[in-house]
Amino acid sequence: MKARIPKGFSGGAAPTNLQQLAKQAQKMQEEMDVASTELEAKEYSATAGGEAVNVTVTGGMKIKNIELKPEVVDPEDIEMLTDLITAAANEALKAAATEKEEVMTKISGGLNMPGLF
Repeated sequence: MKARIPKGFSGGAAPTNLQQLAKQAQKMQEEMDVASTELEAKEYSATAGGEAVNVTVTGGMKIKNIELKPEVVDPEDIEMLTDLITAAANEALKAAATEKEEVMTKISGGLNMPGLF
C-alpha cells in the first residue's frame, strides 16, 4: 500500500521554513558574537565612599584598575577600605553584566536559547 500525501500539503514548505529558521539563528548568533566582543572591550567604573574608591572593570568581568584617594588609606581601618573596594567593584561588575544582558536580550528579542550567550 502506498502512502498518499494529503491535498494542500507542500513537501517543500517545512524544509524552507527550517532553512529560514537556521539562517535567522545563525544571523542572531553572529550579531551576539559581535556584540559580546564589543561589550568585553568596554570599561565600567563605579565609586564608593563618596568617590574615595573608584574601580574600573572590563565587560569581560575583570578588574582593570582601582584608584584610592590618599585620605581613605587608614592603617588602623583596613576593613573599611576593603569594604569600599568590594562595594565599588561589585557595582562596576553589575553595570557590565546589566548592559550585556540588555544588549543580548535586544538582539534575541527575549528568546532564551541556551548556549548562544
